[in-house]
Amino acid sequence: MKRRTFLGALAASALAAPAVRAAAAPVLRFVPNVDLPVLDPIANTAAQVRNHAFLVWDTLYGLDDKEAPQPQMVEGHSVEKDGREWVLTLRPGLKFHDGEPVLARDVVASLRRWSAVDGFGATLFAVTDELAELDDRRLRFRLSRPFPLLPEALGKIEPNVPVIMPARIASAPPNKPVAEIVGSGPFRFVAGERVPGSRLVYERFADYVPRADGPVGLTSGPKRVFVDRVEWVIMPEPATVANALAAGEVDWWEAATPDLQPMLRKSPGLTVRVNDQDGVMAILRFNTLHPPFDNPAIRRAVLAAVNQAEFMQAFTDDRSLWHVKMGAFNPHAPEASGVGFDALFSTTDIAPMRKAIAEAGYKGERTVVLYPTDHPVNSVMAQMGADLFRKLGLNVDLQAMDAATMFQRRTSREPVDKGGWSCFPSAIAGALSPAEAFQLRGNGKSAWYGWPDAPALEAGRAAWLAAPDDAARHAACDDIQRALFAFAPHLPLGQILQPTAYRRGLTGLLPGFAKFWNVQLNRG
Repeated sequence: MKRRTFLGALAASALAAPAVRAAAAPVLRFVPNVDLPVLDPIANTAAQVRNHAFLVWDTLYGLDDKEAPQPQMVEGHSVEKDGREWVLTLRPGLKFHDGEPVLARDVVASLRRWSAVDGFGATLFAVTDELAELDDRRLRFRLSRPFPLLPEALGKIEPNVPVIMPARIASAPPNKPVAEIVGSGPFRFVAGERVPGSRLVYERFADYVPRADGPVGLTSGPKRVFVDRVEWVIMPEPATVANALAAGEVDWWEAATPDLQPMLRKSPGLTVRVNDQDGVMAILRFNTLHPPFDNPAIRRAVLAAVNQAEFMQAFTDDRSLWHVKMGAFNPHAPEASGVGFDALFSTTDIAPMRKAIAEAGYKGERTVVLYPTDHPVNSVMAQMGADLFRKLGLNVDLQAMDAATMFQRRTSREPVDKGGWSCFPSAIAGALSPAEAFQLRGNGKSAWYGWPDAPALEAGRAAWLAAPDDAARHAACDDIQRALFAFAPHLPLGQILQPTAYRRGLTGLLPGFAKFWNVQLNRG
């Protein structure tokens, strides 16, 4: 695409690009993909909000390197009454950033707020007859039936994350971002130093008590902090980031763009590697409430016209960094299914799909595609999607904006003539099980943006949750994929691996998404 040609030209002159000024204090300087749309991880599902959340807050359980839950804020738990009663005990010495102790009532309030917006949380609370504090350190779940996935739910790492806030803050409505950021995790957010669109600052919380033991994994084990301060430097221009990284003015770039990776690999003192083997699942999400994509026949016709390899090649020519034949799930996840691919993607001729869209009753309605210019994956997917839609005869309005604006805009349920949207791109992080995969919910107005009402998707999820063995779980995943292709709430485009880039003096990076505990910085 033209974008790759343009950035390739920038790469040649990147070392001459304007430099950012190095801070005098010894801090870890990190460049995220995009700025944060909000600071409250319960109110937004953006991956960057999740990364921010794990700096500031802690969770009851963490996931080890095999994605199995391990105690984190909890000292442990007991299970009684044939799996219908769980008693969780908090570790001693836990404090919030305002100096107050973390108590069971804070946990109860936080989990109630989280469960009101998170699908996995809602599933847990649907079978919860009572959640109550027993004393300052103990809380009890009384369930109507056994729910063995309770630790998985309370330790999930994909949005929305069940972070623990003070009860006075967690009492706020879940769909309204809280203004006061008081965490329970290893870093304290410095609100007074935030510059929207430019910088976010975090300082080591001296009173944080790491676990004394446990396996260090994705989010499990002791969270030991070796830097006093982390600054997120928002830099939308990739060539400027590459220049700053090579000059030692920033330490870590979350996801180096493909065009600049060859230059970065040749630069002395830098490491470029894929740290998150789950990558992201690129999709284009439809608004199923308004024309033209309220018509399932039109959605199916567009889905049948997708050539996943073309979308992936538009992002990068490096074949090792992407995978196709992605359906409902990450291609390398245990849940991955091959159902429906041969029939759906058997031709690259889009003429029949163009005809099918006309026959489905398309009347030339304006199709608003949200285009985040500063997001490395989503910007390409939006442009490719808009180009495909035009070839299919749709009246496309490609609207450019920054990613933070798109994250806010996609919450609107209004029609396009009142500021709504028809389609937006998303890069879904991780390998999500049916319990976690918010993009696969079909529960109407309670579903993720786009709000599909797809009972077959819900039935497949319920079957997976109730499955007695692996064979039944695989069968349920096949059913979910069939329902996805039949209802088409979004277009699956492929899996992308995004190399991160950092100074070689930065050590201790954990696998998966960007985390800042256990990281050590040596600029000597």
